[in-house]
Amino acid sequence: MFLRLVIRNTFRQRLRTILTISGMAVAILAFSLLNTVIDAWHAGVDAASPNRLVTRNAVSLMFPLPLSYRTRILQIPGVQQAVYANWFGGVYIDERHFFPRIAAGPESYFDLFPEFIIPPDQLKAFWSQRNACLVGRKLIDQYGWKLGDTITITGNIFPGEWRFVLRGIYRGANKTTDETAFFFNWNYLDETLKKTTSTRAGQVGWYVIQIQNPADSAPISQAVDSLFKNSWAETLTETEKAFQAGFVAMTQAIVVAIEVVSYVVIGVILVILANTMAMTSRERMPEYATLKTMGFGNSHLWLLIAGESVFISVLGGLLGIVLSFPAASVFESKLSNFLPIFKIHTRTLVMCAAVSFAIGIISAVLPILRAGRVRIAEALRHVG
Repeated sequence: MFLRLVIRNTFRQRLRTILTISGMAVAILAFSLLNTVIDAWHAGVDAASPNRLVTRNAVSLMFPLPLSYRTRILQIPGVQQAVYANWFGGVYIDERHFFPRIAAGPESYFDLFPEFIIPPDQLKAFWSQRNACLVGRKLIDQYGWKLGDTITITGNIFPGEWRFVLRGIYRGANKTTDETAFFFNWNYLDETLKKTTSTRAGQVGWYVIQIQNPADSAPISQAVDSLFKNSWAETLTETEKAFQAGFVAMTQAIVVAIEVVSYVVIGVILVILANTMAMTSRERMPEYATLKTMGFGNSHLWLLIAGESVFISVLGGLLGIVLSFPAASVFESKLSNFLPIFKIHTRTLVMCAAVSFAIGIISAVLPILRAGRVRIAEALRHVG
């Protein structure tokens, strides 16, 4: 009986209720998507391996390191393997078509990244051809490339027209793996630089070091940096997670702004629902007085008001959660190059549900207090 009464009360003013539920759904949808954007921003940090360290120039990632450092790094106890890479940059078609373009080497490079699943024959073909490239599955889906295609990149960091032949396609081992990267052979970059800009040859952007025991990451990092202390290219070695977090820190102001907007959205819908419940409570004061005269106590009124408020809020929240999934799919397809891992986490769904319930409870507080204090005679005289 109580549930039936709550449902009937909720839909007595159908237009108002539908509009309130719709507003709640839009707010929860926005809250869910904004939080998913934040999660996607931190996806690289969360997916980092504890067995990998990254060594870069101590001044900045913009400054290179000598290729000769690799031999000395491999001699450090606890280091299993060391590979290197350069950020290539470049432009494909125009600036809007962004995806990571990385020169990688040597041939053991992908041994350090088991999250990239590459067919053995394609990997062999990739390393066998100097200007070969290997790309993620999402880029294949987006641009319709196929094995054997020639892909032209216009260089900006490394000027010129660079033509690559697609020899391999990788897919992620799990949903958190970035499938939008474009890799090519570092030797192709180095040999070209020797012909055009010899002073830039024989240099790498960073080293990725595989260690045997994650617990040794601090002493090994210190050992690597000590090797090159007071050299012309000092190093900074940190865990892959810390390295990725450094990139996120560069855009921390954007992340904070998104978080603020998400909470502003919740604040707005809280005010809207509170106003709706205040109007409803004011209109039903004579009914509340009648219920009191029939022997219903304040606790019954509180349950009716809170039940209606929570029902509207939760119903709108559930609708917003359901709409989040198709909306996230659209976002993922449109922003895959910038946010390659755009998935709604269970944590986000729990937050949306909790926020919906909390908004319903908070919105009912003032109407409950008013209904509890009103006198029967005064309420029966109330009109509108």
